[in-house]
Amino acid sequence: MAVATREYTVHLRKCITAEGVLHGSQDLFVNSTYKRIIIRAGRRGGKTLGIAKRAVKKFLAGRRQLYTAPTAEQTDAFWFEVTRALREPIDAGVFKLDKSERFIEVPGTKQRIKAKTAWDADSMRGDYADDLYLDEYQLTNESAWEDVGQPMLIDKNGDAVFIYTPPSLKSAGRSQAKDPRHASKLFKKAQADTTGLWQAIYFTTLDNPFISQEAIKLASEGMSLDSYRREILAQDDEIETSWLVHGMWNETLCKIKRFEIPHNWDIYSGHDFGSSNPAALFLARVKLPLPAGAAAYMRQGDIVAWREYAPGAGYSMIQHVDRFKEIVKGYQVKRSRGGNFTTEDEIRQGYTRAGWCILPPVASKVNVQVDRVIQLEEGNRLYIFDDMWQTLGQMANCLWELDDENKPTTGKIANDGRNHILACLRYIASDEDFRSEMIVERRREAVSI
Repeated sequence: MAVATREYTVHLRKCITAEGVLHGSQDLFVNSTYKRIIIRAGRRGGKTLGIAKRAVKKFLAGRRQLYTAPTAEQTDAFWFEVTRALREPIDAGVFKLDKSERFIEVPGTKQRIKAKTAWDADSMRGDYADDLYLDEYQLTNESAWEDVGQPMLIDKNGDAVFIYTPPSLKSAGRSQAKDPRHASKLFKKAQADTTGLWQAIYFTTLDNPFISQEAIKLASEGMSLDSYRREILAQDDEIETSWLVHGMWNETLCKIKRFEIPHNWDIYSGHDFGSSNPAALFLARVKLPLPAGAAAYMRQGDIVAWREYAPGAGYSMIQHVDRFKEIVKGYQVKRSRGGNFTTEDEIRQGYTRAGWCILPPVASKVNVQVDRVIQLEEGNRLYIFDDMWQTLGQMANCLWELDDENKPTTGKIANDGRNHILACLRYIASDEDFRSEMIVERRREAVSI
C-alpha cells in the first residue's frame, strides 16, 4: 500500500551575496567537513546566522545538535533563526517544539536541535550531541569544553565549532574563563595544526555584505580604537601582550602540575587586607633534590606559588589566622609580608597579636614591588600550580593603564584594587631572600659570559 508523503519548506533566511552564494567566510564553516572548527569574527559578521544554517542542515541529516552560549541574548538569536527556519514542519507536527527547554526534535528519535545557555562544566552537563557549538567562547570557562564538551562527542566521533570575538582585557569582567585569552590561544593552535583536524576561520564585520556600511561607520565613531579593532575588525594580535603587567611570565614553562611541597622547603606568605576581599598567597622556595612530580628543570631557590586564599567577607582576623595555620601545618613559615607600607601597620599589628606575624613589604612603592615580581618572571623563577585558578586568572587579566592611544602607561596598574592575590604576590616578592637569589643568579650569568 502506498504511503502518502508531504514535503515541507525549511525557511533558511538568506545570507547570500549578489552572486547567489553564501558570503565566502560563511560558506567555509556552514559546509565545512573539519572535525574541529574555530571562528574568529567581528560583531554582526553573520556568524550566528551561519551557525544556525549549519545546525539546521545537520539536524535535517539526522544528527543531534547542541548550541551553547554563556548569555541568554546570544542563545535568543540562534533560537530565533532555527525556529523560523523549521516553522512549517513544526506547525504540521512533524517536529516537536519545546519552548521552555528550547529544543526541536523528531518524536521517537534522538534527532534534535537545542539551544542552551551554558558557561562552564556544570551548566553544560546533562546533554550530548553529534555536533556541538560553543558561541562567545571567549566568555566561556574552559571546563565547558575540556570536562564536558569533549567527552560528549566521543561516542559518535562528533564535531565541534568554537565561535568568538577577540576579548578586551579591559572588559573581561563578564568572562567566566580562567584565562580570558584562552579562545585566542586555541585559535593560534588551530592555525598551526597540520593534522587536518582543525580549521581556523577569520572574518570581519565589514565582510558581511548585508550590513550597512554607513551603520558601521556611525557605530565606529563612538568606539575606542581598541573596541573597533576587536569588535569590528576582529583583530587579535600581540599588542595586548605589552599591556599585560605579567606578560613576561612564561606560562608554558612555569605553569606546572601540583606536587607535594617537601616539609623542608621554606614557606613565605603575602597578605592583602580588607573586610570584603581579604587574600593570602603562600610561596615555597625550592631546595634540591627535587621531590617526585616536580618539574625537572626547577632550580635551587626558585619560587613556587602553591596555595591561594580568598575566602570572601565575613571572617575575623582570628579565623583567618586559624586558616593560615591549617594551610601551613607541618611547614616552617620563614616570613610573612603584606599591606600598604605606610597606612596599614595597625592591621599588621592586629594579625601579629592574633598569632600570625605580618611584616610590611620591603619596598614601599607599588611599581618597585611589581618590578621585583617581573624580575622573578624574567628569569623563569616563579612557578604557579595549574589548579590555582584565581591566581592564574588575575595574572592573565592584570594590565597597565592605557593612555588615549591605547599605549600602556609606566608603572600604573588598571583596576589594581581587584587583583588581591597579585597584591599578595608583590608584597612578599620584595622580600630580601628572593632579591638576594636574583643577585646571585645574575653574578653566575656574568661569570659564564
